Amino acid sequence: MSFAKAIRLNTGAEIPQIGLGTWLSKPNEVENAVEIAVRNGYRHLDLAMVYRNQDEVGRALKKVIPSVVSREQLFITSKLWNSSHQPEVVEAELDETLKQLGLTYLDLYLIHWPAAFVPGSGLSPLKSDGEVHLDTETPLVDTWNAMIKLLDTGKVKAIGVSNFNIAQIQGIIDATGVVPAANQIEAHPLLPQDDLVAYCKEKAIHITAYSPLGNNMVGVPMLTENAVVQEVANKLGATPAQVLVAWGAYRGYSVIPKSVQESRIISNFKQAELSEEDYKRVSSIGVGNVRRYNIPVTFKPKWNINVFNEEIEKMPFV
Repeated sequence: MSFAKAIRLNTGAEIPQIGLGTWLSKPNEVENAVEIAVRNGYRHLDLAMVYRNQDEVGRALKKVIPSVVSREQLFITSKLWNSSHQPEVVEAELDETLKQLGLTYLDLYLIHWPAAFVPGSGLSPLKSDGEVHLDTETPLVDTWNAMIKLLDTGKVKAIGVSNFNIAQIQGIIDATGVVPAANQIEAHPLLPQDDLVAYCKEKAIHITAYSPLGNNMVGVPMLTENAVVQEVANKLGATPAQVLVAWGAYRGYSVIPKSVQESRIISNFKQAELSEEDYKRVSSIGVGNVRRYNIPVTFKPKWNINVFNEEIEKMPFV
């Protein structure tokens, strides 16, 4: 077992390879989870406005800064939500995030999804039919330009994207000349996204893998329950979660497993060492079996949009 290393971004900054994810955590659980994580070596925290728990993270940060770590020792990511894509409100949402966290800057700020919602009526504005009200008038490049301007404020050290495909990334690069520092995507052995990962590597865009263990969004088994993953874990004397985190690390990602249980938070940070044989064995579970756990057309309320432009999105889990 080894502890997480750091990876250099195209900005020159370093992002710790294993971070704590805070998505899908229940209210009143995140504060304790973040405090436990930082006290046990985590230096990378992944947050978002839409997770509705940044105030809890802020309370945890007050408990560990500066008594456990300095602010400069932490790498903190948050994300611009879809209802704030309009250029005139981008900085205001960042300011609200910083207020919730009690911070003066973020290390990385991402556009959470390549999909805009109409502003002014909550995080998930609804149409009369109950679906999310999409904003089809605000181009991604306008939002990206507003993100670029944030770099001059000192409130963010780097900017990036999340859930973007090759065409979307190339589009904002062509329009602005500014390359994202990172693209945070769902990535695990059932969804290796080889073409997208290769493109990002060519552009020096770092990949952060979310849902590296799968999740409970669509009512299918977590990847930790996969027989091959468990077999490799037993061989290495590791947990299935450690094997899945190691799979992402083997591919050069930073990985952000989520947990609120102290034992799992601590365990997930101890990285298993995969041999090439182990890596290929775990990768084999995705051959002919590519699947996503996060598909907006399955969300509640529904997003009536094909975000990824893939056949897989037209055939969600049922």
